[in-house]
Amino acid sequence: MSDGARPAPGQRTPESAARSAVVIGGGLAGITAALALADAGVRVTLLEGRPRLGGLAFSFQRGELTVDNGQHVYLRCCTAYRWFLDRIEGAALAPLQDRLDVPVVDLAKPEGRRLGRLRRDPLPVPLHLGRSLAAYPHLSLAERASVGRAALALKGLDLADPTLDAQDFGSWLAAHGQSARAIEALWDLVGVATLNAVAGDSSLGLAAMVFKTGLLSDPGAADIGWAHVPLGELHDRLARRALDSAGVRTEVRSRVTSVSAMENGGWCVEVPGERIKTDAVVLAVPQREAYELLPPGALDAPERLLEIGTAPILNVHVVYDRKVLARPFFAALGTPVQWVFDRTHASGLRSGQYLALSQSAAQDDIDLPVAELRARYVPELEKLLPGTRGAVIEDFFVTRERTATFAPTPGVGRLRPGARTKASGLYLAGAWTATGWPATMESAVRSGVSAADAALRALGRPRPSRLFAFEEAA
Repeated sequence: MSDGARPAPGQRTPESAARSAVVIGGGLAGITAALALADAGVRVTLLEGRPRLGGLAFSFQRGELTVDNGQHVYLRCCTAYRWFLDRIEGAALAPLQDRLDVPVVDLAKPEGRRLGRLRRDPLPVPLHLGRSLAAYPHLSLAERASVGRAALALKGLDLADPTLDAQDFGSWLAAHGQSARAIEALWDLVGVATLNAVAGDSSLGLAAMVFKTGLLSDPGAADIGWAHVPLGELHDRLARRALDSAGVRTEVRSRVTSVSAMENGGWCVEVPGERIKTDAVVLAVPQREAYELLPPGALDAPERLLEIGTAPILNVHVVYDRKVLARPFFAALGTPVQWVFDRTHASGLRSGQYLALSQSAAQDDIDLPVAELRARYVPELEKLLPGTRGAVIEDFFVTRERTATFAPTPGVGRLRPGARTKASGLYLAGAWTATGWPATMESAVRSGVSAADAALRALGRPRPSRLFAFEEAA
């Protein structure tokens, strides 16, 4: 299908007037699919069961605070999510670092010698990280040298090789000379945050994709971006405004009860009190919900969706009566604390400081009572941040996402379906589908693009050139 000009938002042409689609799920995958279809002139209805858009990247009110359920970041190499931010006119609200710079504090070292940094220089790959790695104080000289050798071996892996999916990253690292300390202080520092699993529990294919794309593809690929406003401002308010401008009918608090094929080749989507007839359906919901809504015969082995495991993320929120952290974020070693972010300005806090701890692969902590989590993490923050020792904690709470991501275990690749199903006119989207990426905002947006692309081809509609511009930038 050749590229076509993008219609003005909401514009309809006579030949497209009868072409319609229903997108089920208002997370990033569903929003993307709905925008893409509407931009191509398709009449779109977006149905979301929750009272808001944004999926698992959302905000809520806690008194005067606007709280994100979890800290989400993206990288410069996340070209699809960057397109999404541009499309909803939110890029300025979630800026990227000028240059990768990650402070790493090792609690096992004496005070005054705990800080290291992972940052890049304006040099070609792999020299861009050479000086930072050579000076990284959390590894021995021999470990730093071995990391470089492993990185070169990783760069040589073919991401299209299906055998990588069956291997675990931890075993591969050990076979390539990586010590337990090197895995903890470098590979897992990055991998746990991006994969939501330690190296030994991660597919080599997914881990190789993360490190090759983020650290070994382009000097600026791993520069970090994050929302400087509540996530709800981006993924709900601005996204809804973009959907409205594109002519999408958006319904929240509308939980779909069934999806069924009609004799004329169309589809019927049922919500309480309404039956919507349409030409195409995009299921942009978690894998278990997709399994429950799939009509018979849509996938050869639908039970595989239930074999895709999930992994939790815990976020610990602490509000102090004074400023205790001078930098926007840091990562930690030698402590249960993983990543700490300053959310003061974004939350609307007017005095004191609000820190959010993002704890991935949190199977051991996810169900602990708040009191136990406070007893576990507050003393760790006092060790990491001397300024907290005399500060008063004005609020302490946690947010839990027990099924935050799909588990990137070895073999998961064979379980992840593509956008197309065997049922004509029915498509799948979600970070858990076969995007090649782990469960990230980037994967979610890419899945929405893939589902929309497949639907547009079947509907005979041109691909909006603006939508697919990010593919050329990737």
